[in-house]
Amino acid sequence: MTALLQIDGVSKQFGGLQAVQALSFTVGKHEILGLIGPNGAGKSTVFNLINGVFAPDGGRVRFRGADITGEPPHRVARHGLARTHQIVQPFMTMTVLENCTVGACFGRQNLPLARARETAREMAVLVGLEDRLEAPASKLTIAGKKRLELARALAAQPMLLLLDEVLAGLNPTEVEHMIGIIRAIRERGIAILIIEHLMQAIMSLSDRIVVLNSGRKLAEGLPAEVAVNPAVIEAYLGDPDLAAKLRSGPR
Repeated sequence: MTALLQIDGVSKQFGGLQAVQALSFTVGKHEILGLIGPNGAGKSTVFNLINGVFAPDGGRVRFRGADITGEPPHRVARHGLARTHQIVQPFMTMTVLENCTVGACFGRQNLPLARARETAREMAVLVGLEDRLEAPASKLTIAGKKRLELARALAAQPMLLLLDEVLAGLNPTEVEHMIGIIRAIRERGIAILIIEHLMQAIMSLSDRIVVLNSGRKLAEGLPAEVAVNPAVIEAYLGDPDLAAKLRSGPR
């Protein structure tokens, strides 16, 4: 498998807290890699290290063979890497179309406005927002805002998409719809690195799983292997529901 993203020995410390320690993994072209772990394991910090919100204290981040370690987010986006946020961050006073157009203008191809609007419209349709193009982002539901966040990231035309808990706060019908969108994104040839706490969803979506605990890699492998790994199950014992889902394996 050809690595699209390589994380080599990356570490990050905040004061006395070692948030990420000597972490290494890869994401292959067109792969969905799940990143799971208990709350506070360092998952969102890893995303922030990849897309340049934080510079690592040690280690390297390579994307498409280029060293992007510590590059700011706008330059990382130019390389073809986009993300969503756990807490959605749309431009509330702008319309759905305008939000997505921003993503296209500042994405991988730095599109001029007219082409950016075309791409923005296409991505809004992909996530099911075609009937809300002129609606202000502030008028969308939580599920709508999550779809908008996803459409704006896609409008940047990434080769790798980082999804930070896009299923959180959604009802079962909305979860099912979002899973369908994620699968459609992969069918377009876009690789995905996804953080998610809905175990059955991430186990069914992911080709491989990386498990973090206290900033370290606890396990890595196929979903079926990770689900029965004793160290992984032990890490989740503080949450009986999650532990039970891990024991039952992916569906």
